[in-house]
Amino acid sequence: MTGAVSEVLLVAGALVTFVVCGFLLTGPIRVFLIAQSAYWALSYVAVPAVLLWVQPQPQYGDNLPDARLAALGYDPGIAAVLRPVVYGSWLYAGMVVLYTIWSRRRRSSVPGDHVERQAFLRRRALARLADNPQFKSTLVILYVLGTLGRLAAYATGTAGRAGELESPNPFLNLVTVLGTIGAVGLLVYSRPATLRGMLVIIGGLTAGELLWTAAVQSKTPIMGAALALAVRFAMTDWTRGKVIAVLTMTVIAIVGFGALQSLKADDAAKAQSVLADSSYPSSVRPFLSLLRRFDGLEAATDAYYAGPNSWLTPQQTMVHAAETLLPTQLLGAEKFQAGAEWAADVRGQSVDMSGIEVSLAEGDINEGYVLGGYPGVALDVLFTFVVLLVWAWAMYDTRIPLPVLGLALIEVPVLFERGFLGAFETLGKYLQAMALVWIIYLLVGEYRRRREPPAIATLLEERANASLVTSQLRAGQWV
Repeated sequence: MTGAVSEVLLVAGALVTFVVCGFLLTGPIRVFLIAQSAYWALSYVAVPAVLLWVQPQPQYGDNLPDARLAALGYDPGIAAVLRPVVYGSWLYAGMVVLYTIWSRRRRSSVPGDHVERQAFLRRRALARLADNPQFKSTLVILYVLGTLGRLAAYATGTAGRAGELESPNPFLNLVTVLGTIGAVGLLVYSRPATLRGMLVIIGGLTAGELLWTAAVQSKTPIMGAALALAVRFAMTDWTRGKVIAVLTMTVIAIVGFGALQSLKADDAAKAQSVLADSSYPSSVRPFLSLLRRFDGLEAATDAYYAGPNSWLTPQQTMVHAAETLLPTQLLGAEKFQAGAEWAADVRGQSVDMSGIEVSLAEGDINEGYVLGGYPGVALDVLFTFVVLLVWAWAMYDTRIPLPVLGLALIEVPVLFERGFLGAFETLGKYLQAMALVWIIYLLVGEYRRRREPPAIATLLEERANASLVTSQLRAGQWV
């Protein structure tokens, strides 16, 4: 067994641990653990396995093989690149195992009525969100506004693309974010009275996210929709039909993404893609368009060539993280963009990035290794685990800004392919959206209250009359 194969198997073992612990836990956290294992398996298991099997030569139009790994030799290169990943993934697996043991012992050590009470409180919190007409109306408004913004962005050619530093139209970008929150929120919290209504909502929202995925050439919208559907079922109860629905959604996401991407390509791009795919076995070709979207191994190669302690100091890291939470207008300068700086400062050490402006997903393990070596990896994966726990708690909170933050983390793959700085950068972007959602929620509530005063006044009058009659009867008893 070669060194690279051993490293790949070690990573796979850690990811299997995620899945096992996920099935031993309850609630939405199990969905994210399984989803994390799937994301990282594509980046750190599937892609290295294909490279080790095929040994493809780097060529124009094929970003799956990395020229740096090919220069080192795929076997020794992948073995060296994956060592921090093995360390980080098993450290994260250890945290997950400890949390799983604590969670199950906590459930088994307390009285049964306490366990039932905790489950009841979660169900009640979920019911308050799902049955809250003000919240449901807010989600519908967000989706309608976002859909109009998406259509306007596509018609004007200002729809953002994956990897772009800035949106061509910041206003439309904010509006499309509202649509994303609305779509994910309806997938998670909507509870139609009939099966047909549920299928219409899920099918319509999924189709919309799939089309937007093709428009912006990013896997994020459709993968977020699939994850939202899984979270929806995890917050209620899993059944065989729900498992089949999630698996079907995942297949649609994988197949549909590649199909729509091929439809958008011109003849020259299609010919180039066919030429690049011809060097791979026929059994691998259907998955190449998907594998090329998961660039975790490429980021790990960036980190290997840059080396530990080669990017920012701890003080610079904390300052940049704090600044990303402030609006640009208050900061008075351009905010630090982790993905763009990673491309220029980290990847730029081993790849000629002159004249190329792009934002890359660095990943928590890779970012931690560059910032502080193996101790940095430990801190970064610990941060990711804490964010995971906060997200699982926020999804049940009835204070509206918190579930909105939870919905944002479902859509944006912070817990899958971003590190400490990337998470703060995303949080800073979504704080504006959260404030706007809160304002819309309050306006919807005010509108509903202004429509209800007559009915409320009538109810209060009836209660007052009933109280008067009761007091008169009590007074008559003493006569």
